[in-house]
Amino acid sequence: MTSATVTPATELDDAERARLDQDVAALQSGARTWATLTVAQRATLLQSVRTGVAAAAEDWATTAAASKGLDAKHPLRGEEWLGGPYSVLGSLDAYIETLTRLAEGRSPLDGIRLDRAPGGRTRVHAFPLTGIDRFLLSGYTGEVWLEPGTTPNAARAAAGLAQRTPSESGGVGLVLGAGNVTSIPVLDVLYELLAHNRTALLKVNPTQDALVPVYKRAFAALIEPGFLRIVRGGPAVGAYLTGHSDLMHVHITGSAATFDAIVWGTGPAAKRRRREQRPQLKKPITAELGGVSPIIVVPGDWTDADITFQAEHIATMRLQNSGHNCIAGQVVILSSDWAQAGAFRAALRRAYANAPERPTWYPGSPTRMQSAADAYPDALVLGDRLLVEIEDGQDAAALQRTEYFAPVLGVVDVPGTGQSFLDAAVAFANDELQGTLGANLLIDPATEKTLGAGFERAITALHYGSIAINGWTAFGFITPTLTWGAFPGSTIDDVGSGIGVVHNALLLDRVERSVIRGPFRPFPRSLPFANGGGRLSILPKPPWFVSSRTGAEVSEGLTRFRVSGSVPGLVRTLLRALRA
Repeated sequence: MTSATVTPATELDDAERARLDQDVAALQSGARTWATLTVAQRATLLQSVRTGVAAAAEDWATTAAASKGLDAKHPLRGEEWLGGPYSVLGSLDAYIETLTRLAEGRSPLDGIRLDRAPGGRTRVHAFPLTGIDRFLLSGYTGEVWLEPGTTPNAARAAAGLAQRTPSESGGVGLVLGAGNVTSIPVLDVLYELLAHNRTALLKVNPTQDALVPVYKRAFAALIEPGFLRIVRGGPAVGAYLTGHSDLMHVHITGSAATFDAIVWGTGPAAKRRRREQRPQLKKPITAELGGVSPIIVVPGDWTDADITFQAEHIATMRLQNSGHNCIAGQVVILSSDWAQAGAFRAALRRAYANAPERPTWYPGSPTRMQSAADAYPDALVLGDRLLVEIEDGQDAAALQRTEYFAPVLGVVDVPGTGQSFLDAAVAFANDELQGTLGANLLIDPATEKTLGAGFERAITALHYGSIAINGWTAFGFITPTLTWGAFPGSTIDDVGSGIGVVHNALLLDRVERSVIRGPFRPFPRSLPFANGGGRLSILPKPPWFVSSRTGAEVSEGLTRFRVSGSVPGLVRTLLRALRA
């Protein structure tokens, strides 16, 4: 994920510094107040926040869409409902449930199934947890795998994180907000507040300046008592705040280059600091930094409808938000021995070309698109997007090591079928692609059944923080009780896709990864007589698919249902979904 580079703060005048200092002072006072609140009072406060977000939802979605060049009739405007207020409302509901359980003396994991994943890991079955999610998102499940050595009893005892000791203040933290998806900055703020007992100074990315008035209305219940402050500004503001002595922690969603500039500085001095292990940043930092996400296509005996649907699925993984996503799939890994590989490539070209056009709006995207075109002059240029199909002997290094953060999709071949292909594809994803944030895998039910325990072993070997099987990792991002972040092991010296996790509304400790499992076939082909043992789904085509004819209306309708719980409104939304 990209972000502006941090530069020295000398551009700030005294008045600007004074305003920022006042915000930090207000948050210090707010941190003391926060430490006096009981967990039950915090749950009540989040109800007030929810009311504010619900009231601002329509303005939020329409402002975000307009800022990205999507007018009121654009077929993809529903992305801004799901990626904005819908995500935040779902997170608030999940956090309220967690805090309520803690206030009653229970564990957040009470009533939630825990079992063992391969390697002796504890696995938390974290989605679905409500009847409405079981119905609306039938066929989808989500698990959080904890680090090896964490027992189920230890998981239950630790769940709740800082809310188990609410009077222990974490001070004030700085959140450097992402510029691409409008829920990210405020979800990061909520995690600072609830997982770490830190009040937060949120510096929004300049791409989201138009959302600041909306954020301030939506989160007034946190701003008024001094638990949150929101500021605008460019690199100079960011540099001043990262060096501020009264801010105890930094969290950034952005690029590895920005992370390194914060931690080590820039130029020759940064190289010297690295050699001497003397980071410029003197406080802890967590980060989500994106990467090159694989889409592993396991060969099987697919119908024409399967091929068409999964090609549209992949096009969505790349083209949602014009590819300006840290979770955008970038490299499709196909089997060179799959008899249907040619048919799948042709379907992918069609799906990728036929998706609705939209602005490539994120700063720097034209430059990254040009670099991809320069590296691969024979790539297919399909309107506003590139499709790079790597041929034998062609250098794939640029595709595999550069997060383009733009509509650039690549296809590579790995030999084998069955378990041999899956093991080779997992090794390729682990060893050849930059980052460990998210991996996607598509497999038909019959092939998965044939692989048996070998399939689970391969998933265990796939070292990514979020893994989606017959889904897209964006589903994990939008599901609050799952976790979002890089696979553990990165350090400030080699940060990769980042350090730590966010979301995690169950407030689980020692998280390793989240695993999403979805239906291979949509409704009605998901019905038992046509599904070959796969998962039942009521969705004919998920509303987040870029090819969904009713995606905008359904996404808005689902958000409005989150707001009001209106059953007649939900029925109308489901009828629209059937026309997708």
